[in-house]
Amino acid sequence: MVSGVRIARHSLLRFSSIVPSPRLRRDLSSLAHSFSSKARQINNECCEFLPWLQQKAGTEVSSVLSVGNSAFGRSLYASTAIHAGDCMLKVPYSVHLTSDKFPLEISPFIDYGVGSVSCVAVVLMAEQKLGMESGWAAYITSLPQMDEMHNTIFWSEDDLQMISQSPVYKETIEHKANIEKEFFALKPFHLELGRLQKIPFADFLNHDGTSDSLLLSDDYKEISEVLADRDYDVGEPVMIRYGKFSNATLLLDFGFTVPNNIYDQVQLWMDVPSHDPLYAAKIELLNKHRFPRGTKSDGFNDARGPFIIKEVKSAGGKGKGIPQALRAFARVLSATSVEDLEEMALEAAENDGRLARRPLKNREREVHAHRTLLFRVERMVRDHDAAIKVLQSSVVSVDDTTLFVRRGMARALLNGLMLPPLVAGLLDLWSSSGGLLSSRPSGLLL
Repeated sequence: MVSGVRIARHSLLRFSSIVPSPRLRRDLSSLAHSFSSKARQINNECCEFLPWLQQKAGTEVSSVLSVGNSAFGRSLYASTAIHAGDCMLKVPYSVHLTSDKFPLEISPFIDYGVGSVSCVAVVLMAEQKLGMESGWAAYITSLPQMDEMHNTIFWSEDDLQMISQSPVYKETIEHKANIEKEFFALKPFHLELGRLQKIPFADFLNHDGTSDSLLLSDDYKEISEVLADRDYDVGEPVMIRYGKFSNATLLLDFGFTVPNNIYDQVQLWMDVPSHDPLYAAKIELLNKHRFPRGTKSDGFNDARGPFIIKEVKSAGGKGKGIPQALRAFARVLSATSVEDLEEMALEAAENDGRLARRPLKNREREVHAHRTLLFRVERMVRDHDAAIKVLQSSVVSVDDTTLFVRRGMARALLNGLMLPPLVAGLLDLWSSSGGLLSSRPSGLLL
């Protein structure tokens, strides 16, 4: 069976609670998404890696790719002309680093509840202690060092304040707590390698969100392979798509961002105010219709969401807007009587079962529902705009490379949380109200 997987998230090896190893780092303010053959530097270590891996695998891994260094770290380049559809590499499972490759002497230290990624990290740590005597020395020495990692889990508290308006801030705190829990279970080992990619050579491939090439796993042949989605000239960098990820996911899981990310999206949380006279009835109705429920960063336990604002596609083409579930929540929120709620429940039962998916018959309450959403979205625009202005006004020494890079990533993250999703949401609320809103939204970015 052939399945598509994204690099560093192999289905057998990755648990979402552990921090990823960032193979690629982007200083987007200057490097953006372009490569130059002039930036390519081949050293002896790069030249020796592929022959070492092929000898260890006992088979050819690639005849069309070579390892080089670029501004983004280790990269793969076309060593010969490559045509669309060509298989560019095949890495046998035998040279994948997996959690079942434990040295027997460290098995007693592994707690039952430890995730498989942490187990792989322990394997790597044990091999690292062997130094050049390790059979994996060539691979381990190619892994990024701490000062090359920009996953938010490695950011200082001051660094994290740059993204405090983003959901990534809270997710980072949760990641740290999970990692600490895993580390306690792995005593007496003290690991500093973070989440590590585990498919040698393939993990040198850089991410391009527009690429159609994916890392594929063939369980029948027991190999991982990549097929070219287009032609490559000699010396051209070869890239794949890790997945259709927003900058929030890329920064948290991989340690980089990309400019103008077409997959950026906004998370919007909504809640029923506890002082609402119909609080209990509204919560009961929302629960009955299985509206998403979670806990916001402020600890509010009856928060609903997150609702995702992003580009959406319709039969008539591409559009942008507010998800129907979010509109429905706003309509429930606008109800002023038990009869209003009963009417919504009856309408849902008589149609497709979905709650409050049609505009309310009461014009005043429909206007109120739109204005409620408009207020929430505009507030997010203002908060993110203020955070971006703080970043732009801060002065960072060019000698502080780490902070310079991370500030660029924070800016890309916050920009992605505003444009286009939030602006699209504002415009959608205004245009879809059918004239119910008396004026165009006054969002800072419109």
